[in-house]
Amino acid sequence: MATEAIDSSPTDRKTDTRKLGRVVFGTSAGTIFEAYDFILFGSLAPLISRQFFAGVNETAAFIFALLTFAAGFAVRPLGALLFGRMGDRTGRKKAFVITITMMGLATFGIGLLPTYETAGILAPILLIALRIVQGLAYGGEYGGAVVYTAEHSPQRQRGLYVGWIQTAAGFALFMSFLVIFMTRSTLGEETFEAWGWRVPFLISIGLLVISLWIRLTLEESPMFRRMIEEGRNSKAPLKEAFLEWRHLKLVLMVLFGLMSVQGVLFYTAHFYSQFFLTQILKVDGATVTFVMMIVTAVSCLLYVLFSWLSDKIGRKKIILTGTLLSVFTTFGLFHALTAAVNPAITEAQQASPVTVVADPSECSLQFDPVGQAAFVSSCDIAKSTLARLGISYRNAQAPAGAEALVRVGDRGIRSVDGRGLDDAALADARADFSRRLGAALRDAGYPAEADPETINLPLVTVLILLMVTFSTMVFAPMAAMAIEVFPTRIRYSALSLPYHIGSGWFGGFLPAIAFAMVAATGDIYFGLWYPVVIAAIGALVLALLLPETKDRDITRI
Repeated sequence: MATEAIDSSPTDRKTDTRKLGRVVFGTSAGTIFEAYDFILFGSLAPLISRQFFAGVNETAAFIFALLTFAAGFAVRPLGALLFGRMGDRTGRKKAFVITITMMGLATFGIGLLPTYETAGILAPILLIALRIVQGLAYGGEYGGAVVYTAEHSPQRQRGLYVGWIQTAAGFALFMSFLVIFMTRSTLGEETFEAWGWRVPFLISIGLLVISLWIRLTLEESPMFRRMIEEGRNSKAPLKEAFLEWRHLKLVLMVLFGLMSVQGVLFYTAHFYSQFFLTQILKVDGATVTFVMMIVTAVSCLLYVLFSWLSDKIGRKKIILTGTLLSVFTTFGLFHALTAAVNPAITEAQQASPVTVVADPSECSLQFDPVGQAAFVSSCDIAKSTLARLGISYRNAQAPAGAEALVRVGDRGIRSVDGRGLDDAALADARADFSRRLGAALRDAGYPAEADPETINLPLVTVLILLMVTFSTMVFAPMAAMAIEVFPTRIRYSALSLPYHIGSGWFGGFLPAIAFAMVAATGDIYFGLWYPVVIAAIGALVLALLLPETKDRDITRI
């Protein structure tokens, strides 16, 4: 069907400023709440791994927690399809009122869950179930919020007004870090570990009531109402969006040129940086939370800046610049983080590099999503111990059947073969190897944890802020550009699915994928190739296939 303009669109008449302000506030407040709920889990993943996966080994537990984090992302595209279809057929408002209710109840439920210690395997099962509910809800939230806001916004300020939804994500990050930091500081680390982690989840019930009330007071999008009155709404929005090539090609370009890039850069800057600091560089969680809290507070201003700027000079220029800056600086920024946080590690690696000399056939991929792998060969024990200690290492081939050897500089530490040993003997063998390896690493100058006295906090904050700034350059104008690509009749569905594949799959699975890449190779920086390659591909798609959209009339049906 040919597209037409709706004469009474808000882009063709003077906008009611007060009404527009209420729309922006209502959608942003709800988005802040939903993003806050979803982000909490990612921020507390290491702690949650200890609470809900205590029955598996430490490395597997952490990976299991990352995959539980990702489970919420895995179903986000399904939520996008479900609520996108609802939003395109029956209204934007109905869809995002339902999603906010689902998200709030699931988050509150996580705060009430029993841990592995009290409920056994039932605890992680319930946790994953609630994460799936969160994922479905968030899959329908984002598209509804940005489309609803865009369809109320004046054309020449669409980037700015839709940008407030993007800013909401930054503010939600800040809120989650602030609540975690205040709870940790008030209760103390021991109490926070025991039960205080529940507080940030439980207080979300109050936010749910406020956010739901605000959204219930909003009216349906005028553009959608007019479309319904004229009988021009799509009867099969999913079919039109994804089975008709004229629309599918737009979906694919938006997915690979915008959404996948945003996903990997956002989660590298905001989440993988935290995993890197806590798990690899051994910085305490409270310090990391404090740094992230400062960075995300500043980033809220950056979202507004780049959204406003996209109305002046265009969306494409800003997004492409942020993408290229990330591609060319990511490795350098993470190397600089290591030097700023734990310079002793860098010095020790240069003076006494670590090498695992082993028969490759004895080495497993250090990735265990269900916590069932034994990892008992001499190579596996050597690598899992080094991964747990956050030590970067190189691999060298040994003769077939040879027992693995870990070289720390010129010193060799023989690993142990745990096959055939009972649980007690295996535990003793692992402990003995860990003790011998730890002694060799200490003698070579490798620190067991980051020394608070040597951490350059201002520099760490600046480095993380640079990553977040480049991510914000992509994220802030992205929604406005994507909205301007699709016609009104399928906009909710066509935008939501690529966003949640890009953010939920490309971005949400980044911590688990990157961690597995590091464990497999022994290179603490190797996991960064994943976001860098995805972003580089996105830059090509954006530069060659997607046009500038800032002056487009979105009243097409």
